[in-house]
Amino acid sequence: MAEASDTFGIIRQNLEDAGCDEHTTQKCMTLMKAGRPEEALPLLFHYRRELLDHVRSGQKKLDCLDYLIYQIQKKNM
Repeated sequence: MAEASDTFGIIRQNLEDAGCDEHTTQKCMTLMKAGRPEEALPLLFHYRRELLDHVRSGQKKLDCLDYLIYQIQKKNM
């Protein structure tokens, strides 16, 4: 765990906690240390879209499962 005063350590920990792979983490850290954090935004937005796609896919699966459970409970199957 990074110390509160270790800005780059906190950023790295946040990237790791978010599940970023090593390539993305390294690229973002390089940009942050070079004083160009805005250049990391496209990488972060891309990864965010990937995570959101997984959430949406999981939600669709849950909806299907909930419908099947509902049908079985109502004995419509």
